[in-house]
Amino acid sequence: MSNEADLKVVARDVQGKGASRRLRREGLVPGIIYGGGEDPLMIATRHNELIHEAEDEAFFARVLELDLDGKAVKAVVKDLQRHPAKPFVLHVDFQRVGAHDEIRMTVPLHFINEDTAPGVKAGGEVSRMMADVEVLCEAGNLPEYIEVDLGEMEIGDLLHLSDLKLPEGVKLAALSHGEGSEDAAVVTIHAKVAAPEAEEGEGVEGAEGAEGAEGAESGEE
Repeated sequence: MSNEADLKVVARDVQGKGASRRLRREGLVPGIIYGGGEDPLMIATRHNELIHEAEDEAFFARVLELDLDGKAVKAVVKDLQRHPAKPFVLHVDFQRVGAHDEIRMTVPLHFINEDTAPGVKAGGEVSRMMADVEVLCEAGNLPEYIEVDLGEMEIGDLLHLSDLKLPEGVKLAALSHGEGSEDAAVVTIHAKVAAPEAEEGEGVEGAEGAEGAEGAESGEE
């Protein structure tokens, strides 16, 4: 990580819905920093800067360095509350972390070598069952993403969570309980389903039936 902070935040004393509305009118997003053996701290950050950082998926899957009134604080994003109908962030939660703190985070999956997969070259289609996974690790080992390599997959192949190659020190939350854990499917390559063809003569019969119906209608007039 560079020496430059990922995001600048400031402490705030005033709480409540009214105070939060005033902050938003000033272009600020109210938030909170908690954890790390310290008391929760109410904070605020510039909305445009937060939106800019949030455009990068890695913002939600790595340890950030916050500039809190000139003090460096390492934290991860735990929640980002967005407006249901407008492109606004209403509130942000950060959790303080140390390099050796055990954390539970959701990280995105990056699917690679899809174009060179034998199954795709043979005309198969890729179906992704997941876009991200939840991991358990020390904060210092948190990966920004996990790669899913499709390079050797044939038609009919299926990759499960247990097939993923994880960075050292990283575990999947879904598989952390030993036997009985859900080893869910992540991606498969399947054969394309051909569209059903109309039986020979079906179109002609349909046309003849239509003409007969038209003739009957004309006779009735």
